[in-house]
Amino acid sequence: MTTIDPTPAFSPQHEALIKSVPLRDGSSIQSERISYKHDGSSLEGYLAWDSSAAGPQPGVLVIHDWFGEGEYVHARAHMLARLGYVAFAADIYGAGVRPQGDEAPAVAGTFYADKQLLRARVQAGFDRLRSDSRVDPDRIAVIGYCFGGSATLEFARTGAPIAGAVSFHGGLITHEPADVANLRAPLLVLTGADDPVVPDEAVVAFENELRTAPELDWQIVSYSGAPHAFTQPMLPSYRPKADARSWRAMEAFFEEILA
Repeated sequence: MTTIDPTPAFSPQHEALIKSVPLRDGSSIQSERISYKHDGSSLEGYLAWDSSAAGPQPGVLVIHDWFGEGEYVHARAHMLARLGYVAFAADIYGAGVRPQGDEAPAVAGTFYADKQLLRARVQAGFDRLRSDSRVDPDRIAVIGYCFGGSATLEFARTGAPIAGAVSFHGGLITHEPADVANLRAPLLVLTGADDPVVPDEAVVAFENELRTAPELDWQIVSYSGAPHAFTQPMLPSYRPKADARSWRAMEAFFEEILA
């Protein structure tokens, strides 16, 4: 089920984010609310694309932070659509589950504690995006923010046929024993150098785990002065310079893997 949403309203902060990506001549960005399911659970995501594009385009699956699928990832989807990608903001929690305040860590924690469910919910979003006729099924990347960054990396561990994975200030979860055997896709990890959630020792431990897969293509970039959630303009943690630099790093990565 889809619901056309051609003129979404955004907060001034998110509108400014969207406009930081120039709209190409002749482009017409459209969006839809999309209902889909996983194992009987109703999910509701958000698709944005350039309707002027001819033929299937590369796709980008966007995974939300611990507040759930909402305006922030919708704005990111519009930014990606302006770059020429079909972007789908997936729903990990379930339709109507959009926690606020202190509820958010608890809801996210249920998925951190059940990594198989977490991976399966990302898979459901991936399957929905891959099945869309506007998408080239062989050119799909996954990105995520905070909780979504962790989810993105967990999904990459499944060996899913993705072109690459990008984590923005996501938690770096290591596994014991190291769970890297199925990793195939290139990884780009963008983290804050002043992130108390992902301290230096967590970065080193994650790097050491990746090093056990010598053929794996990965990059980790730390941004000075950037705390956790440095890309989110509605929060006091926002750092415009680190946000802009991390977005450009993602663009360069996509130029390699989605060309």
